Amino acid sequence: MWDKLALILLIIGGINWGLVGIFEFDMVGWLFGGTDSVLSRAVYILVAISAVWCISLLFRTDEEFAVQRADR
Repeated sequence: MWDKLALILLIIGGINWGLVGIFEFDMVGWLFGGTDSVLSRAVYILVAISAVWCISLLFRTDEEFAVQRADR
């Protein structure tokens, strides 16, 4: 569950950075009242935490993934 949530937040962050790079448009800032708003900053922080969480995906073995799937 946490892995999927982290990946969803990373996708949102990636799309936002793509929009910033291509169109100079910050969708998160636009949706939540500017880049300095508390909500925007919360989303940015959640995306950063998700990125740190997903680092662990690089170091997991196939056996660990199989155990996680079996636990569902």
